[in-house]
Amino acid sequence: QVQLVESGGGLVQPGGSLKLSCTISGPISTLYDVGWHRQFPGKQRELIARIFRDARTYYRDSVRGRFTISRDNAKKIVYLQMNNLNSADTAVYYCRSFESGDWGQGTQVTVSS
Repeated sequence: QVQLVESGGGLVQPGGSLKLSCTISGPISTLYDVGWHRQFPGKQRELIARIFRDARTYYRDSVRGRFTISRDNAKKIVYLQMNNLNSADTAVYYCRSFESGDWGQGTQVTVSS
């Protein structure tokens, strides 16, 4: 049984930072290829960061240089460090295992003064 649980979302002021966590239960392979997505109201989810089996990373242009994806294999957590946030980053953030196809339930991030 694979389960992904996001945490760490909340309200932050423009220019601030948040660190999201995606805690994964299930086979260790579930951890190896994980992406963070976000969804704006009325829009489809978009992939913003991904960490591959060999630790290579991918970032969407809109977050590159501000967001960092990382993985703790021992804790089975994938993180998304988000810096210099702005109002355009306000969305629901989801993690997904590309290995299993499972999604987390999402966590709201709101950037507002």
